Amino acid sequence: MSDQRNLEMAWRRLTDWLEANAPVSYASLLLPVPEQAIEAADDRLRQHLGFGLPAELGALWRLCGGVEHQYIEANEEEGEVGSGAFLPGGILLGPADALRARLPETGRGDSWGAPVVPWLTGDEAGPESGHYVGADGVGRWSLPGNLACDKPDFPSIAAYLDAVHRTLTEGPADAMGPDVPGLVWGCLIWDDPEAPLLDDALEHWHPVH
Repeated sequence: MSDQRNLEMAWRRLTDWLEANAPVSYASLLLPVPEQAIEAADDRLRQHLGFGLPAELGALWRLCGGVEHQYIEANEEEGEVGSGAFLPGGILLGPADALRARLPETGRGDSWGAPVVPWLTGDEAGPESGHYVGADGVGRWSLPGNLACDKPDFPSIAAYLDAVHRTLTEGPADAMGPDVPGLVWGCLIWDDPEAPLLDDALEHWHPVH
């Protein structure tokens, strides 16, 4: 089975689960990225960094262009629940945000240790940390001290998505780490029951397992 087919199947399994169990998170999915935007991202990487867009990331963007948090009336005062943060690593970055995090600032050299591109982050304001994808797979990065990108956690984005789906459907709840999946106001949100980040919304959050 081709790598692209594996990714398509993994994405479909996950989004089918969202549609059935977390419809507000499902509604956060953006339309696929136009082919010309993917080609432009590839061109920018080649021009500035000398390598192209990881094929699997381009394939993912052809399925979904990122996320947009949905308005949740019950969440208006607390503001803690981002409907698009349905993955344990945070939100899926679209091309503009992914390249903004990856390309060096004007006048500065590239400080990353490998030809990788960020694709997922829990730090929406920067981002300054998250998951990267490259030829060796998916791993974690953070600024300023963890840019070697030489210790992948998963062999591919498809493998990461499969692990998320298995955690949701089979468990154990902590298979992806201390944050476990739970549902609140129609959203899939991962949190650590021992040290929750959710505050006022926590009483409405129910673990999947």
